Amino acid sequence: MRTDQEDLVFTTSRSGWISSWLPSWCSTSPSHLKKAEDRILKPIKDKYTQGHVPISEGNYIWTLVFNEKKSLCDNTDVPAPDMQIPLVLLHGFGAGVGLWVKNLPVIAKDGRPVYALDMLGFGRSSRPVFGSDAQEAEEQFVQSLEDWREAVGLEYMILLGHDFGGYVSTAYALKYPNRVKHLVLVEPWGFTAKPNVQERWVPIWIKAIGAVLNPINPLTFLRLAGPLGSFLIQAIRSDFKQKYASLFEDDTVADYIYHVNAQTPSGERAFKNMTIPYTWPQRPMMERAGMISPSLPMTFIYGSRSNIDGQSGKAIQEIRPNSDTEIIVIQGAGHYVFADQSEDFSQAVLKICNNVRDMIDGKEDEKNEKNTDLNQRQ
Repeated sequence: MRTDQEDLVFTTSRSGWISSWLPSWCSTSPSHLKKAEDRILKPIKDKYTQGHVPISEGNYIWTLVFNEKKSLCDNTDVPAPDMQIPLVLLHGFGAGVGLWVKNLPVIAKDGRPVYALDMLGFGRSSRPVFGSDAQEAEEQFVQSLEDWREAVGLEYMILLGHDFGGYVSTAYALKYPNRVKHLVLVEPWGFTAKPNVQERWVPIWIKAIGAVLNPINPLTFLRLAGPLGSFLIQAIRSDFKQKYASLFEDDTVADYIYHVNAQTPSGERAFKNMTIPYTWPQRPMMERAGMISPSLPMTFIYGSRSNIDGQSGKAIQEIRPNSDTEIIVIQGAGHYVFADQSEDFSQAVLKICNNVRDMIDGKEDEKNEKNTDLNQRQ
């Protein structure tokens, strides 16, 4: 893993007359984002490493690692008992590794390797041009995660994704089920299809505005706000300051969110290409849920105050009646469960990780018992 280097730059350039004007107006840059990330991660006192992990096509994935060490044995199907399956965290749309600041020290305290990464096209990862086709864009996200896994050298992982990261995590588990020991979906986006209802009640002028805005990337107006972008986030999403009030009294979180999203809209554009108005998935995950490996344990985590439809988890349970599918509801939490009720969320994740470890230890004990019995018979 390449350590933090200022010479690494985003791989795409802006285009169009608006974009050509933005650099002089947007008060952001990769170095601004670095400083914003350093500020939001400052409360973490535990040791961790960070750097760019090179993947295919000249791209790289920005990664934070806690308890970095060799976590699995080579050429074995089952890890040694003293090895722990790494936990990999994927953020949601418009976010980055910094928003896990309240959770990382807690979930890494038992020595388990924990990886938090900026998905391709987001945060401090490279920002390539994604395919305009929804399936192609999805495959690029999935392949980038697989390239990252190979580059880091992980055999298996517990994969946890929030929001859009939950969608990507599920798509990855569909293609590479043998690499995932447990799939944790936190308020996942993209499972439910757009309801097939009549929209006659919607005024024509609203539909006209929607048609005009549809080609625009979701966070364009944030970039158009330029140096006022951080203040715009504070005004529109004042709840973020409350979520992280135990760590920051200033605008650290809003500043970080601004610089994460004011860069070249790479992953943002890919997300738009994967949706239909407005923010419904073009390829709903529920249509493929039956193809998820029945042996793969899954856990859905929802906030009791969230406006995200939690019925997807229940529907998955019905589709997988003989598989391990759990639903956890965190009381008093909204969509950003990990920030709203960070302690409850972190403890729930730790319990999942320990269950995975216990399951593996149980299989190893069973294997040893069979070998002992076989030797005694001989």
